[in-house]
Amino acid sequence: MSDPVSFLFISAGIFAGAVVSGLVGFAFSAVAGAILLHILPPTEAVPLMMACSIVTQAVSLLALRGTVQWRGHPCLIVCGLAGMLPAVYLLHHVDAHVFRIGFGIFLVLYAVAMLLRPRAAIVSAAAGCLPQALVGFGGGVVGGLTAMPGALPSMWCELRGLPKCQQRGLVQPYIATLQLAALAVMLAYNTFSSSTLLNMTLYAPALAAGAALGVVLFHKVDDALFRSTVLAILLVAGVLLAI
Repeated sequence: MSDPVSFLFISAGIFAGAVVSGLVGFAFSAVAGAILLHILPPTEAVPLMMACSIVTQAVSLLALRGTVQWRGHPCLIVCGLAGMLPAVYLLHHVDAHVFRIGFGIFLVLYAVAMLLRPRAAIVSAAAGCLPQALVGFGGGVVGGLTAMPGALPSMWCELRGLPKCQQRGLVQPYIATLQLAALAVMLAYNTFSSSTLLNMTLYAPALAAGAALGVVLFHKVDDALFRSTVLAILLVAGVLLAI
């Protein structure tokens, strides 16, 4: 990046996105994209955000591997991958902008409602495979249209009243798998260019520092603060999608 000011702003966006992703396990693109998409063209910003997000997921999975509980994940993940297929179709047959606005408003209403109510499980924590399948499939569709596959699974965890370690154990592998699948598609269509690799090298320090700080913060916060942070991020993400 030849422009020092742009370099600093992009570094700040990637750092902020990595901190949030390291802390709550999702929303890298929602945070970083608020800056990157105003500076870089989408053909450069989207592959860069995808690559950076996968790196933060890998760092978090490695650092938090002791919290990941694989039981029950296959149902969520397989249905999430299946949900990506209709998302590809919908991208070409519906107004994705209108969908993003509608989903953004839904996120805002949900986050506000949950922030105003006491913490308590609404759905049984022992809910079976069918609800997980629906959430996983819906997350795949939403992820394909909004680049936020973790929103619905995070909401599902909140409705079940799961503590932060169980939430990360469910959401983190789900997002990582869907992003790897999306990466494979992008590689198949030669979406990644030499400029993406160059940008990854340039912004690696900001990415690494942000991800590390996010993981450290995850260990510091308690379940109540983690819940509030997740809901606040969903609220901000909803606003960013809706405007």
